[in-house]
Amino acid sequence: MKFSDLDAFADGKVLAGVVANIGYLVINNPERHNAISLAMYEAGASQVAAMAADPSARLLVIQGAGGKAFASGADISKFEKERSSSDDVATYSAATKTFYDAVFGFPKPTIAMIQGYCIGGGMGLAVACDLRICEDRSRFAVPAAKLGVGYGFEGVKRLADLVGPSMVKEIFFTARQFTADEAHEMGLVNRVMPVHMLSAYVADYATRIAENAPLTMASIKAITHELHKPDSDRDLARIEAMVTGCFESEDYVEGRRAFMEKRKPAFKGR
Repeated sequence: MKFSDLDAFADGKVLAGVVANIGYLVINNPERHNAISLAMYEAGASQVAAMAADPSARLLVIQGAGGKAFASGADISKFEKERSSSDDVATYSAATKTFYDAVFGFPKPTIAMIQGYCIGGGMGLAVACDLRICEDRSRFAVPAAKLGVGYGFEGVKRLADLVGPSMVKEIFFTARQFTADEAHEMGLVNRVMPVHMLSAYVADYATRIAENAPLTMASIKAITHELHKPDSDRDLARIEAMVTGCFESEDYVEGRRAFMEKRKPAFKGR
C-alpha cells in the first residue's frame, strides 16, 4: 500500500481508504510526531465508520506517517484554541471519545502498526485496536500527570484490560516512557519486530486476516467484547445468532469444500 492510494481528509492530516480488502487509516502529521487535532479526530471517526460499513474492508490497519511516531496524542499547540474553555473541553472530549469508540467498536479485526513514539492519546488509539505490533525502538507513555490532563474511565479500563490495574498506575503515576520490550512484557503489544521488518510483517498479518472468514472473525470479536461486560449485560442471544450464522453461511460450505479440495478458500462474508 502507498499513501497515494488513499484519500485525504482534515487538510491531508488523515489518510484513509481500502486497498486489496484491507482498510487503512493513517495519521499524517509527521512534523508534529502525528499529534492529533480536533479536525483529525472528527475525520478519523468518520472514516472508521465508513470502513466499518464497507464490506470490501475485511480489517483495518492504523498507522502513523513519517516513521518516527504512531501518534503522540493530542496536539498541545492547539490547546489554547481547542481546549481552553469548559465548552471547548466538552466538544474535544466528545470528538476523541467518538473516534476511539469507533475504532474499539469496529466490527472487524484492527491492527495498530506502531513505529516510534506512541504517546498519550496515541496509546488510547493503539489500545482501542485488537492487535498492536510495534518496532523495537518504539516508546510508550501517557504523560497526563505532567500536563494536568484528566483521563476518562473507558480509556483507563481498556488499558487495564490489557496490562492490569497495577501497571496502569505505574504508567500514569510515573508518566515515563516505556520501551518496546517493557510494553511486550506487560502485555501492551502483541509483537515486537526489528525496524526493517515491521511493515512487511504487518502486511503479511493483514493479508492473512483478510483471507479468513469474515463472519467467524466478527463473531470472535463480538464474543471478546462481551467477556468484559457484567453477566447481566451480556447479549448472549446476539452471540449465539452470530455463531449459528457462521454454520448457515455460504462461507462454511466454501471452507469445507476448500479443505477437501486442498485449495485456499475464497470467502465472501455471507
